[in-house]
Amino acid sequence: MEEKEQQAYILGAVLTLANRLQVLGDQLDDQMTMKQWLLIAVILKSGSPAPTLSDVSAMIGSSRQNVKKMALLLEQQGFVTLTKDSRDARVLRIQLTDKCRVYFAGRSGREAQFMKALFQSFDAELTRGLFRGLTRLTENIARMETDASDPEKE
Repeated sequence: MEEKEQQAYILGAVLTLANRLQVLGDQLDDQMTMKQWLLIAVILKSGSPAPTLSDVSAMIGSSRQNVKKMALLLEQQGFVTLTKDSRDARVLRIQLTDKCRVYFAGRSGREAQFMKALFQSFDAELTRGLFRGLTRLTENIARMETDASDPEKE
């Protein structure tokens, strides 16, 4: 297979796998979707106890409106709280609740099994290679997004 064919396959595979992973992940837990899990994981990895809605939206690569919609549902379930920033009332901050932390601690075994099954037959070399490739794709997408939003690039 030629390089251009491989690249087309990779693009199609990434899109298809994203959908299939979402379906599998949604089956893992009837209380939380895979996208909601991602939102919570991003908050945990953000380095801030209460990141802004805009910051989380940028990290996920989704619109602020979609993230707010998910966050409101998670707030109704008691997993997060949404509060206005103390210095700027237009800014909304998302914070995980104790209920969320306890809930995720309780499902960690299922998550570990899911990850083990997902990466079954991967050795360290394959994992590193895939990691490097996805990191490079992420960097390229970020550059393309920046180029697309910069009118002086034309």
